[in-house]
Amino acid sequence: MTRTQHVVLKELGFRYDPSNLYQQTIHAVLDAAETLELPHHLQLILAQPKTEIMVHFPVRMDHGHFQLFKGYRVQHNNILGPYKGGMRYHPDVSLDHVKSLAVLMTMKCSLVRLPMGGAKGGVQADPRKLSRDELMRMTRRFTSALAGNISPDHDIPAPDVGTNAQVMAWMADTYMNMVDIEHRHRAQSVVTGKPMEFGGSAGRDKATGQGLVYVLDQMIPELGLKFEQTTYSLIGFGNVGSWTGRLLAMRGAKLRCVMDHTGAIRNERGIDTVALGLHVEKAGGVAGFGMAEAITEEQFYSEKVDLFIPAALEQMVTLDKARMIDCKALVEAANAPTTPPAQRHLREHGVTVLPAILCNAGGVTVSYFEWKQNRQAESWSLERVDHDLRAHMSAAAQRVKLAAHRYGTDLSHAAYIAALEQIGRVYQLRGIFP
Repeated sequence: MTRTQHVVLKELGFRYDPSNLYQQTIHAVLDAAETLELPHHLQLILAQPKTEIMVHFPVRMDHGHFQLFKGYRVQHNNILGPYKGGMRYHPDVSLDHVKSLAVLMTMKCSLVRLPMGGAKGGVQADPRKLSRDELMRMTRRFTSALAGNISPDHDIPAPDVGTNAQVMAWMADTYMNMVDIEHRHRAQSVVTGKPMEFGGSAGRDKATGQGLVYVLDQMIPELGLKFEQTTYSLIGFGNVGSWTGRLLAMRGAKLRCVMDHTGAIRNERGIDTVALGLHVEKAGGVAGFGMAEAITEEQFYSEKVDLFIPAALEQMVTLDKARMIDCKALVEAANAPTTPPAQRHLREHGVTVLPAILCNAGGVTVSYFEWKQNRQAESWSLERVDHDLRAHMSAAAQRVKLAAHRYGTDLSHAAYIAALEQIGRVYQLRGIFP
């Protein structure tokens, strides 16, 4: 089904493009919907977002001139609850890209059984080329441009690639100054991923990596592995990659190789993840790390490891890259990091693919916890956050394994099935208005 255009996309007038990330994502969702025999009208609804917002806004730069920026917010589906999803600052942000990520958020929230829907947004900009003041003005202007399209009860953004807790603080403060004074305190929950001092949650910084480790707790025995005997490679050493690396190292696993936008490094005896994190903070990337040797991209992909973990951007593992990979399992810590042809190749060669909508759902789960804390005027301990996160991620992993067994399919297809089961049940209960 993924090699030809799905009938629903034909009906909606899509121009078939197998390299388009949005069409790839929707094909995977619709394939699972057909396995479940979801009604045709639900497939039509899920094939397109409810709302697509595009804004252009001027920002005064440090030298006094103005630059026009393009921003997006896509709200895919809110049948389960308010929209939830990150805000990305990156030069490659585009409408179809954001639409894809919004769909994945819908699937993640449903799979982990959060009362949230899927959204995503961002600005087409390189935050590394902006000063701190320019970044602040751009964030405030973008928040203002979105106006009533975000709110604590309607759509709650969070950090993503190129954004962080500071950006979320600026976004929340801007929104709080746009609402009536009697709603100002409650308005703090308009975004998650904020600094701890400003309503953030314990454990939010490590949430995606921690959630992935909890998933591996459920999956590693079936791979015939034990943490203390496991080797792994990472693409990306930002928030998700660095926390994944540190948490796996704490379990006794050995990080053998890392690659990011600056280069690739290897240490057969294991890379010190704490030392590498300190180096990346200073140098901006893994290149030049003194406790590992520099290697080529081909050497990185060809290195034999138990777990190969892409934790950077989408579609980094292409078919050509997949042909070089030598691992037992590819663990999708990033959103949609593996192209469909690459996934097929890996599965055909006995590599287990642990899907992104399961593996990286820890971030949105702890974001949901932060939203709850803000609304209830509470502050949870790290122990409570980790306990509840483990429960959500473990249950989601079991749902995926059960769906894979029930339908005789791979884990990626099973994850979409497990997510759509919940969405389908709620649509059946609520119906279509009017």
